[in-house]
Amino acid sequence: MQDIFSNHIAKNLSFLKESKLLIAVSGGLDSVVLTHLCHQLNLNMSLAHCNFNLRGNESDGDEEFVLELAENLELEVFIESFSTEEFAKQHKLSTQVAARELRYNWFFDVAESLNFDYILTAHHADDNLETFLINLTRGTGLSGLTGIPEINDNIVRPLLPFSREELVGYAKSNTLKWREDSSNASDKYLRNKLRHHVIPVLKETNPNVLQNFKTTLDNLNDTADIVAESLIVLSEKAIEPFDGQQLKFKISEFKNVKNPRAYLYGIFHSYGFTQWDDIVNLLDAQSGKQVFSNEYRLVKDREHLILTDLNAGDECHSERSEESLKIKATDKKIKTPAGILFFDEADAIFGKRTNVIFVDRDQLKFPLEIRKWKEGDVFYPLGMRGKKKLSKYFKDEKMSLIDKENVWLLISEEKVVWVLNRRADERFKITDKTTNILKIELN
Repeated sequence: MQDIFSNHIAKNLSFLKESKLLIAVSGGLDSVVLTHLCHQLNLNMSLAHCNFNLRGNESDGDEEFVLELAENLELEVFIESFSTEEFAKQHKLSTQVAARELRYNWFFDVAESLNFDYILTAHHADDNLETFLINLTRGTGLSGLTGIPEINDNIVRPLLPFSREELVGYAKSNTLKWREDSSNASDKYLRNKLRHHVIPVLKETNPNVLQNFKTTLDNLNDTADIVAESLIVLSEKAIEPFDGQQLKFKISEFKNVKNPRAYLYGIFHSYGFTQWDDIVNLLDAQSGKQVFSNEYRLVKDREHLILTDLNAGDECHSERSEESLKIKATDKKIKTPAGILFFDEADAIFGKRTNVIFVDRDQLKFPLEIRKWKEGDVFYPLGMRGKKKLSKYFKDEKMSLIDKENVWLLISEEKVVWVLNRRADERFKITDKTTNILKIELN
């Protein structure tokens, strides 16, 4: 196996020979074999071991084993101890997910701080088949059936072409020692059930199941490439220029394809959406209809679907949690949820920009107020006679639900001075009788 592994590295992962590598070592068969194989190739490598403190003395025994392994091979080793159960409880995660987050976050931190080029993990062909079956039983799209990637950013998995039987054979022929994780014997987890009861039957039925599975993965990945190209083409046609707050998709482009549902899934599943019937129905729904994932919102607005991040703006709002803020007569600059407002004296009106207004300062009653608009608000649009409800103004301007949610007002004694970045109020405009001009700019 050493020769086959060496050829695999030379042919497919030759960059590892010139890189600084951090190998994730649990002490189990897979990571021990990976360590010895890489050591035989004289790769520039160090070891990293996580003690999750989930199995008492057994966990400590794993740590001691890895320390001894590193000493015998004269390798640098990093050890980190975690309070996994406490972390899982605090973040409302399963123990397995918590351990995974802790493990990879630490690997990334070590790699970044000590300039390791790649993190190597010991996933092999059997792991790949198990992951495929797990995703299949839980329901997934094409992306969940393309297997564990051999290279994923700075994570590399050099053992993916090899079966567990091959690893066992190599370990025994080289009299290697490794640790057995007692939790692997339990059928508590789905992965173990598949490993103990399903995959052995598949192998018994067809001894070439892993090789055939690899062929299937290659075909699925080829198909995934075609799908990705199609999604890129549609996205380029459908996506409007990004305005920094919302991503807009032309509904007409989805209706022009034979299977809108497939394209909607391909584009939006990575944002955490799962209600695909509801999303398809958005194409013909009334404006304002919404579908939510945990972190995003998709809104129907006339001829568009609008995607927004539910957490966008949280940082700004957390700095000022109050619903409004006051502006004193002496303020020259103030930070608001809509941006920074600047107040300056002016001798005349110049320029014409939506983010700047000129008003008669003597008509203002301080303190001014910045607040979100609310139902029932009215103003007198500059250049028009009479008043207008803001809700009617928004409708006439064809503003989306999201646009309206982000509207802020500058108020003087409950009178709208400015719909920020949109329209000033007639009542505060400059006239022949104005003696004090105030320039207000939003940046």
